[in-house]
Amino acid sequence: MKTRREFLKLSAAATLAGAIPGRVSAASPTPASGSDDRAYWCEVARRLATPVLDALARRRLKAEMPVEAHPASKDRPQFSHLEALGRLLCGLAPWLELAGDDSAEGKERARLAALARTAIDAATDPQSPDFLNFSNGRQPLVDAAFLAQAMLRAPRELWQKLEPRVQRQVTAALISSRPIPAYDSNWKLFATTVEVFLHHSGTPRDEARLMEGIDKHRTWYLGDGVYGDGPEFHWDYYNSFVIQPMFVEALDVVGNESPDLQKLRDLSRVRLTRWAEIQERLIAPDGSYPVTGRSIAYRCGAFQGLAQAALRHALPPGLSPAQVRVALTSVIRRTLEAPGTWDASGWLQIGLAGHQPGLGETYISTGSLYLCSAALLPLGLAPTDPFWAAPAELTTWQKAWSGANLPADHALRTKK
Repeated sequence: MKTRREFLKLSAAATLAGAIPGRVSAASPTPASGSDDRAYWCEVARRLATPVLDALARRRLKAEMPVEAHPASKDRPQFSHLEALGRLLCGLAPWLELAGDDSAEGKERARLAALARTAIDAATDPQSPDFLNFSNGRQPLVDAAFLAQAMLRAPRELWQKLEPRVQRQVTAALISSRPIPAYDSNWKLFATTVEVFLHHSGTPRDEARLMEGIDKHRTWYLGDGVYGDGPEFHWDYYNSFVIQPMFVEALDVVGNESPDLQKLRDLSRVRLTRWAEIQERLIAPDGSYPVTGRSIAYRCGAFQGLAQAALRHALPPGLSPAQVRVALTSVIRRTLEAPGTWDASGWLQIGLAGHQPGLGETYISTGSLYLCSAALLPLGLAPTDPFWAAPAELTTWQKAWSGANLPADHALRTKK
């Protein structure tokens, strides 16, 4: 495979092979190999990335991207384009960070990484018609953070390879989000993530904004690997959408600054592992999962916690990488293959399993939906990693409901 056309042919073949009815059953694991699953995930990454990055690189994102939103929302065109960029790249970043090679996948990865750098330039250049909103209203803080998270996850491909001019643009854009106050919720971690990236890239940080999100979530830990979204528990997927990933990654950067932070960093990693264990148990053999809480239209992005633990080799004992690959592949297929998921031009539409605009809250629009890319984090593992190289295995759901003798599940006991 030496051309992009050959890569796409392989990806299409993997898609067709995986679409066979009954491919995932409670009685036996999926027959798809890890290489077939990886080819399918790469095609999903390409399909998500192409309309966003191509339009923005040509400085035509505002002109070409549709902005579907709740009828009561009139302001989403101010925010949706930065949402699309930041959320897309936060999921694809570990894959892009692998850099290019002579394989068809490697060439496609290098092409998309270069396109992403051009897109970041267009998004942060004040002279660009696609200069995006990092400072007006409150929403830009959220997606400035997702873009910062992407650059933390791909420091070489999405930051160091930027021209110095573009790096200055990015820094200025992120700094412009500082006046935006963060709600007393997971939003505190958006401010933290922006400051962590600025600090990591050599810009003086706002100490109060960086530490507040860490300090708040220290006190908002509720037990058994779960944080409150604020002081109370919300039965939704925000531990995956935001809290666990941003908390752990912030502490990756600043966790060595004091013994107290080091202890909290170590606890956060143990809690992520438990959260991943819980998440894998939520996934049915057909890729469905409980439809509970807000932001359901982020689709498979609800499993970013599980995907992140797999990427970090932080899965619990007894949960194999191959099990997680099978579970995540089923979720990705179930949420991204339903008719109506994509419009005629290849943009995502609001919904969970198809086009279901009623699932879109007033803060959700087209750009928001690209947080689904977070399920693809394990693409950042090499094809030789056991996640991809090991034979498929039954998921915990499949094992339990087919009569396998499993050990009992137990809560995690850690102190705040």
